[in-house]
Amino acid sequence: MDSGVMTKLEIDQIYNMDCLEGMRLIETSTVDLVITDPPFAIDFKAKRANYNRTASRVIQGYNEIPRQHYYAFTYSWMKEVMRLLKPSGSMYVFSGWTNLKDVLNALDDVGFTTVNHIIWKYQFGVYTRRRYVTSHYHCLYVCKDDSKRRFFPYARFSREARDENGRSLHYRDKEDVWVINREYWNGDAKTPTKLPAELIAKILAYSSLPGDLVLDPFMGSGQVAVVCKMLGRRFLGFEIARDCYEFAYNRLRTGRYRLKHLENVKG
Repeated sequence: MDSGVMTKLEIDQIYNMDCLEGMRLIETSTVDLVITDPPFAIDFKAKRANYNRTASRVIQGYNEIPRQHYYAFTYSWMKEVMRLLKPSGSMYVFSGWTNLKDVLNALDDVGFTTVNHIIWKYQFGVYTRRRYVTSHYHCLYVCKDDSKRRFFPYARFSREARDENGRSLHYRDKEDVWVINREYWNGDAKTPTKLPAELIAKILAYSSLPGDLVLDPFMGSGQVAVVCKMLGRRFLGFEIARDCYEFAYNRLRTGRYRLKHLENVKG
């Protein structure tokens, strides 16, 4: 146990518990960065055919939040995150469009400062008949104290770096629309949702340093923890669904689904 960081929890671990209970066990102002993809409060049926996945391989246990409770739920966990973040700390929180206003209102009401509203564009959306296909997520990049917020602008590309056409790689990489494909895990069990490793690595590069402590209150598949472990960040996370927790725990314990392609990702 790192007594300088936690009182009752060990770092580089994930816990099968409600994140509100778990975060209360962490000392104030000890977390450097939060990356999280919370439940969206939609009628999410992960096994249905239009998600283009083999239903028998999808792990059950996705815990959803009733729509009428979503703002209160969001405010509660964000308030704890605000307490845990160092003054220099930041958070990246992902959201679908359905309840985005609750996320934005909660961020304002808790007292976060919004730095960027990033759009993550992926390669496919859910098939639709009566509306346009949604093929993006929102990512709110916020901080506790903007005057103390850390950001490392040349962590991935130098100011002089150019592509084959002479265009600035640094500028392009820092635009607020990120075109990053979803990942496919063929032939194995999988959780209903996960963030691509490439996306997590990009966030880690710009908003953390090796040795920093990264928190994910809604760990899911364990992707944030896996990428942190591979890129030299400490991590801590919570997952309330037992099946998802066991899946994530086993990934960390056995090295299964080790992300070989991260060798080519700047993190």
